[in-house]
Parts: sequence; C-alpha cells; structure tokens
Amino acid sequence: MIWITLFFGITSLNSYSQKLNVIKLDSLLQALSEKQLFMGSISISKDGNLIYSKSIGRADIAGNENSSYKTKYRIGSTTKVFTAALVFKSIENNKLALDQSIDKFFPTIENSEKITIEMLLKHRSGITEFLKSEEFANGYTEAKSEKEMIAIISRLKSDFNPNSKADYSNSNYYLLTIILEKIYKKSYPELLDEQIIKPLQLKNTYFGGKINLRNNECYSYYFTDKWEKDTEGDTSVPLGAGGIVSNPNDLIVIIEKLFNGEIINLKSLKIITQIQDKYGMGIFELPFYDKKGFVHRGSIDSFGSIISYFPDEKLAIAITSNGAIYDKKKVLIAALSNYFNKPYKIIFQPFRPSSEDLEKYLGAYTSLSYPRTIAITRNNTNILANFSDESGSVK
Repeated sequence: MIWITLFFGITSLNSYSQKLNVIKLDSLLQALSEKQLFMGSISISKDGNLIYSKSIGRADIAGNENSSYKTKYRIGSTTKVFTAALVFKSIENNKLALDQSIDKFFPTIENSEKITIEMLLKHRSGITEFLKSEEFANGYTEAKSEKEMIAIISRLKSDFNPNSKADYSNSNYYLLTIILEKIYKKSYPELLDEQIIKPLQLKNTYFGGKINLRNNECYSYYFTDKWEKDTEGDTSVPLGAGGIVSNPNDLIVIIEKLFNGEIINLKSLKIITQIQDKYGMGIFELPFYDKKGFVHRGSIDSFGSIISYFPDEKLAIAITSNGAIYDKKKVLIAALSNYFNKPYKIIFQPFRPSSEDLEKYLGAYTSLSYPRTIAITRNNTNILANFSDESGSVK
C-alpha cells in the first residue's frame, strides 16, 4: 500500500526534530500500512512548529485513492474539545455559569433541576448515554431533530444521582450543544465557524455532513478478511458530541492554541484541566512516565482520532484514522516513546483466538438494563452480535 510522508524540510534542517527518530517512526507506520493494520494520518508539533506529518492507507479503496496530508476525517468525540471551549467562551462572556442548572433548558429531563453546566462538562450528570436507546440499536444513519433527541434523552432513566460520580455519556455534550444554540440563537456549525475556525484560520475543520470525497474527505472501513466500507452515521445525532471533520494538522493547531490561551483565557484553561475522578472538562489527563499531558480520543463509524498535548514540552500529537485493527492509542504511545526516547514494543500480529475460545462466548445474552436480546454467533474467526427487535426476532 502506498504511503506518503510530508517532511517540509524538517528531516535535516529543523532542530526540533532531533529528538524524533523519523526513520524509526516511518518504519512503524509503513509496517502498519503493509500489514493492513491501520489507515490514517499523524502530525507532531513542537513549540508550534510542525516536525512530522505522515499519511498511510486509502481515503477511498474502491476508487484507489491514497490518503494524504490533505485528507479530512470525522473525529468523533474529539469534537468535545471544541464544544467545551465554546461553552467556556460563553462563560467568559457571561452568557452561562458553571453552577447554573439546566432545568430551564430541559425541564423534561430527569434531575434537570439538580444538574449543572459543570456536571455536563465533567460527565457527572447521571444522564444516560443516548446511544443505549432503542432508537439507535442499529446505528444512527437517519437524521434526528432536536425535538426528537430531547424526547429520547428524556425517556431514559438516570444512571446515578447528579455529581455522585463520573461516567462518560454523549448525552452531556449533545445537551451542551443545544444550550449553546439557544443562548446564541445560532446553529452549532455557525458558532464553531465564527468562534473557532475563522479566528484560527483553519482550512480543514468544519461540522460534517454526508461524506464528500471531492472535498478531500475519506470513507471509513472495518476489516474482515479485507477492508469493508462502513456506513455513515448522521451527524445531526451527535452534534457537538461528535460531528466535526478535521485532520491532524488542524488538530495540533487547535490544541496548541487552546493551551496558549488563544481560544479561552488561561483562567478557564486551568479550570478545564482540573481532573476529578479521571475527568476534566472536554479533556482527560495523559500521564507518560514522568511527563504530564492531556488527551481526548474519538470514534465514529470506523473513524478514530486522538488529540494530545504536553504543556511543559509544548509537544502536540494528533492522530486520525479511517480504518484500524491496530489501536490508535498504541500509535500515540509509539510516537511518544519515540520522542521521549523510551523503550516500547510493537506487536503487529492481531490476536487470533482458537475455535475453542470462540465457542465459549456463543449464545443469547440479556440484561435488566438493556431491553433487547443480543445473540452472539460466529462466522469463521469473527464474532458477530445480532440484536433482536421487540418481537424477539433476530436481525
């Protein structure tokens, strides 16, 4: 598979790259490409200077189109970094407050009078993940209106009492998106464009719609015995919880500007990076040996993304993928280990369970917290999950 490396003169001319073993990192990504374990892009910057950028795999397998530094990907939950920033910009402009409750916006949601903006940001609301709803049991390829989504979330029972603990839920950031739209009387794409994209002069970032290859977007793929094109989720469902399109070059700009106080002020930055029960506000802590960084990961369809930043080193790494057997987190660890000169081991062979191991997991599964029966079956070496409808028939 063809791969493309973009050096921008960095290999021998840029002193920032001296800590990065470019040849070793190139070899890793080339091997991942040749073994069909990963398709995507990575960019690394130091002190605001791009020191590495590489893309492997295909943007469109059927059209035999290679990925490049221009390729744009759906970034899934990494969108939450943008949404948290927009919320804090509204707080700085006295349009919202962290301690205000959400009941005036969503009176039909359980415990809304007890849930605050801060709890939504930190996933401490107790509001159930909307993707657990029956409406999304087979994915979300159909558009949903705000009215439909709020009705779905309102029907779900809370998972726990507000602020008693933290548990990740896309519902929190969907609701934050609607709050932003209500207080500004503008759509999320408009707010994103006006408050982040245009001021930072980003050329490859926007709220996504139907995938358009002519706009340098790519399809996503899952692997059976070959790469298979995945379906497209409708971005009206996740909105500010997961609907943005971008690429690593833009993502490293975003995270650098965020930590430089150029999107929100440094007082707000200090607040969002305070970690409680492993959660910040739109960001998570990323310890690496004696280094302290911050990170957010995302997945949507078969796309994946990671955005990370180490403030003391002013090091940013962003990864996007449109097909992966090899975990994107392992690619990040490999890049960090390379830069910080730490030992790391790469295992290219994916886990292949024995036939006897697979047999242990076959059968029908039910749960009091999930209304449908899940039938686990096998197809050669693959495990398949089939969800029943209300009549009990399996799809």
